[in-house]
Amino acid sequence: MLGESLILMGEIGVNDYTYAFFEGKSIDEIKELIPLIINAISSAIVDLVGLGGKTFMAPGTVPLGCFTAYLTLFQTVVEEEYDPVTGCLTWLNEFSEHYNKHLKIELNRLQKFYPHVNIIYADYYNSMYRFFQEPAKYGFKKRPLAACCGVGGQYNFTVNEECGKRGVSYCQNPTEYVNWDGYHLTEATHQKMAHGLLNGPYATPAFDWSCSGSVDKEYSFSS
Repeated sequence: MLGESLILMGEIGVNDYTYAFFEGKSIDEIKELIPLIINAISSAIVDLVGLGGKTFMAPGTVPLGCFTAYLTLFQTVVEEEYDPVTGCLTWLNEFSEHYNKHLKIELNRLQKFYPHVNIIYADYYNSMYRFFQEPAKYGFKKRPLAACCGVGGQYNFTVNEECGKRGVSYCQNPTEYVNWDGYHLTEATHQKMAHGLLNGPYATPAFDWSCSGSVDKEYSFSS
């Protein structure tokens, strides 16, 4: 069974980072979690290879600086902290890219050690970030940073008044929103990201649908 399955490793780490950021930990303290999280992913892949697993997809993390909850928590009047095109927080996205860089290094190491298995890197970051760069192209509203379900503030999100609580409403056009409730993505976002992974440029190596169950082995994860 495992040998015929695509095993999705996570996404692992976002909840750890979110908890630490919301507890007021410094960026340097939170970076100390990165090797621990990557080791957990790597160890799980090794264990599953030992049980017969052959095809793994390990996702990188998303652009945290574009998430409604983070934009609300770290909202600032300092314009230089925001990307002028997307409105996302640059320093948080740099943290995401830092994590992804180190994850790809470890996946490269594992792939060389286990040449008989397929280890696919899922580029969640760029698969999602394009929606903020060109929202209209993908059917989203202009500057799609606000939550569909929420209340208050610039981003329709207030801590402790999240989606599901009394008095908190949801939008009537969720397909035009990237973010659902501040922390999670809408179904439309997930569908477009999945299409980009399975049929587009956001999986390394790419899926080879001409031969079911195979991937292009001539690759290396760029770091």
